[in-house]
Amino acid sequence: MSGSLVRLDLHPLADHDWRQRCREQLNQSGALVLRQFLQPAALQAIIDEGHAQRHLAYHTLSKHNVYLMKPDEAFNPEHPRNRDVISTKGCITDDAIAAESPLRQLYNDALFKSFLCEVLGEEALYPYADPLSSINLHYAPHGQELGWHFDNSSFAITLLVQKPRAGGVFQYVKDLRDADAGEMNFAGVEAVLDERQPVEALAIEAGDLVLFRGRNSLHRVTPTEGDVTRMLAVLAYNTQPGIALSETARMTFYGRL
Repeated sequence: MSGSLVRLDLHPLADHDWRQRCREQLNQSGALVLRQFLQPAALQAIIDEGHAQRHLAYHTLSKHNVYLMKPDEAFNPEHPRNRDVISTKGCITDDAIAAESPLRQLYNDALFKSFLCEVLGEEALYPYADPLSSINLHYAPHGQELGWHFDNSSFAITLLVQKPRAGGVFQYVKDLRDADAGEMNFAGVEAVLDERQPVEALAIEAGDLVLFRGRNSLHRVTPTEGDVTRMLAVLAYNTQPGIALSETARMTFYGRL
């Protein structure tokens, strides 16, 4: 199965030494880009599916702080702890992804999951228990962006499906805070928000798979520019079985449960 989906000539998923190199790269830089990950036919099928299902997308414009937490009244609204950034996106959810979709086949593929576990250092990966959250396809037409934020989860797995003509650049600052130690690094965050701090950018093409550790690395996607919509698939796994995205989060992101 994997061979019809993945360029195994470039990405030998079963090769232990190759997995170790991937793991070292991810641990060292906080990001791993696997270029031309998908077979061209599989990528084209996902693009076609994305266009066909786009009318189902739920569009949101949200204001949030970079910590994705409720404002803290101990600080003023312009403090980096509370300062609003904007995220806009359209999204189709797991229940709209067909059983025969290459996205679904990849998500469920045993070899792919075993590769992910070894690279991420996880025992096992499980789908979300709710019907919406496991596979999402995001649409960002002209002017839409993802504002600076830290992730709640320790890793994210994304696949760029369609690259816009311009904009839509993934930018990040590695290890800007230490969430487990409760170190929020307001000064560092403020420097990024005020554009006083240089940031790194990932060069990503359509068909590239990205593994990213975003819990402590501040990141954003700059606004899309032009008439080609940025399409990005998010493959979301849990490290424990039976976990659902909270009802509040589902209503916020998907407009339904």
